[in-house]
Amino acid sequence: MLPFAAGARGRGAMVALRAGKKSLLRALSRSFFCRGCQLAPERGAERRDTAPSGVSRFCPPRKSCHDWIGPPDKYSNLRPVHFYIPENESPSEQKLRKLRQETQEWNQQFWANQNLTFSKEKEEFIHSRLKTKGLGLRTESGQKATLNAEEMADFYKEFLSKNFQKHMYYNRDWYKRNFAITFFMGKVALERIWNKLKQKQKKSNN
Repeated sequence: MLPFAAGARGRGAMVALRAGKKSLLRALSRSFFCRGCQLAPERGAERRDTAPSGVSRFCPPRKSCHDWIGPPDKYSNLRPVHFYIPENESPSEQKLRKLRQETQEWNQQFWANQNLTFSKEKEEFIHSRLKTKGLGLRTESGQKATLNAEEMADFYKEFLSKNFQKHMYYNRDWYKRNFAITFFMGKVALERIWNKLKQKQKKSNN
């Protein structure tokens, strides 16, 4: 095969790959970002109690070139991820990183608030039941008074029932956000493959 013919065939393959890549990305964009599929923040009307916002203050080493997972947050019990920002970060990589960061903050705030509400309502339930029984908050030995498993089961059932809609909205938004993140991960992966192919093409031409 003549070198010119080989180069022409290689350029033709690159053009076909470029066209296929663009059509694939357009199809995925329509699938994930159709009308009515916007990512929804936590509903302000459902916030009865608000925990401190933001994720853990854990900071990885300055010279690190990788993502780091920090210790569990004391409010949400979630481990925060600190995302590495490369110097030559592409627009798609930046969009993916920011989406992951925003989703992490949204998730952190939801569970911090939910855990705070759970703890507060649990204490109120225990105090109410003890008061109904004519008991104090402390036993004769000075220990904190508690309820048995059957009595606490009533609280858990009531709490889940009362928060059913909130959890349903959370699950819906969580899946939307994960689909969007997966879409951009695929886009970034395709762009990296495309850049490698372009570099190979340049080397073969030289």
